[in-house]
Amino acid sequence: MTTVRLSNNREKRRHPRFFIDLPAEYRDMSDSCLRGAIVVDASEGGFLIETVIDIPLGTELSMTLFYPKGFELVGLKVVAKIVRKQPNWKQDLKLNRKWKEYRYGLQFIHVSDEDYSKLKLLLDGGSESEEVSFNLGNQCYT
Repeated sequence: MTTVRLSNNREKRRHPRFFIDLPAEYRDMSDSCLRGAIVVDASEGGFLIETVIDIPLGTELSMTLFYPKGFELVGLKVVAKIVRKQPNWKQDLKLNRKWKEYRYGLQFIHVSDEDYSKLKLLLDGGSESEEVSFNLGNQCYT
């Protein structure tokens, strides 16, 4: 598996970010409704997600990130807090439709030791004995 490190000369974060583009499901800790999102980048400290749901800053989310491992999807569970919010308009020119989506910066509050190991393995490119594939930008890597 290959990951792409996002960086610039003035990186201020404690953990490097990696573009991953993977599906996730989340639930507001005060709500029972399960919703979907895309994790567009990840680090050992948090995720950047996209969703069409408007969620207030400071909201805590229980989230599962899904990634392929062999012929199945593996779930990586975290509890995170929304620390940044950016509304964004998307447009489909073929269908002549516009919609509002949101990008949220999430900071991890709790990650079990097992799921933290999965996260590190995912960010480090997977294990040598397991093939993991996912979409990075416009190209698919294995």
